Amino acid sequence: MARQDVASMIAVAPIVGAFASAPTCVQSIGVCYGVIGNNLPSRSEVVQLYRSKGITDMRIYFADGQALSALRNSGIGLIIDVGNDQLGSIAASASNAAAWVKDNVQRYQGLTIKYITAGNEVQGSDTRSIVPAIRNLNAALSAVGLGGIKVSTAIRFDAVANSFPPSSGVFAQSYMTNVVRLLASTEAPLLTNIYPYFAYRDNPRDIQLNYATFRPGTTVRDENNGLTYTCLFDAMVDAVHAALEKAGAPGVRVVVSESGWPSAGGFGASADNARAYNQGLIDHVGGGTPKRGGALETYIFAMFDENQKTGIETEKHFGLFRPDKSPAYAIRF
Repeated sequence: MARQDVASMIAVAPIVGAFASAPTCVQSIGVCYGVIGNNLPSRSEVVQLYRSKGITDMRIYFADGQALSALRNSGIGLIIDVGNDQLGSIAASASNAAAWVKDNVQRYQGLTIKYITAGNEVQGSDTRSIVPAIRNLNAALSAVGLGGIKVSTAIRFDAVANSFPPSSGVFAQSYMTNVVRLLASTEAPLLTNIYPYFAYRDNPRDIQLNYATFRPGTTVRDENNGLTYTCLFDAMVDAVHAALEKAGAPGVRVVVSESGWPSAGGFGASADNARAYNQGLIDHVGGGTPKRGGALETYIFAMFDENQKTGIETEKHFGLFRPDKSPAYAIRF
């Protein structure tokens, strides 16, 4: 999950064979499934909970064999992350990529895999592995008739600089130009982790709570293009859209691969704010953003509170549900 410093952001094909095809019409909301806890329900119980709540899509952060087995024939659309610790190996060797696909994709029949993510919030020199890893995974999937699975990477929001006003957004580092142009050539989306919570936490003087949590009352105008924003989420997403345009990849679709609000553990973290944000997110993303209309595929972080997360206390309190599967607060999908 993103641990970002964004205080400056003040406004801001069908899969063949025995695999189920990815749905042609994108469902707007999925939920990320993290497992860093010692009190969480079994993988099969989790899949049943997703289905009982009508949650159609899931992101997992590694090729979790128990989860993949439980997801067989569930119809749940799936993002599978290649862990950052494996990214260099897959980038360095086509055979390593082929082995990963064999062990973690071909092995599990009856899955609806939408995307494979070559790393999550990759930083520093490891960013050099993203493009070769995507290429090797694409080749490995195509070689076994699974080229309909799109391969991408998930970025932190601070991969975008000059994010206010949104139209000024530009990628902060040059490696992103190569990444997004590759995605354009394969028609894969760019996965982006978007957290208005961190922007609000770091700059509550300039960012209104209602603007950060989809509550009414604040309007921000982008003077460069005349677009008007009523929520920080839209402004952040449109800064990514602007960065894609400047990098020569305007047609690349954005998928919000994480977004959420903690219910406890720090400034602005409460059940009321978390409910307002996540319900607002669910209700909002079907209409897209001011710059780009249409459904915006979005994944809420996260399904459960995770009591073994490291870092600041809020990291443990992003769950929509408690480990006993009861709702952390009222939410409607």
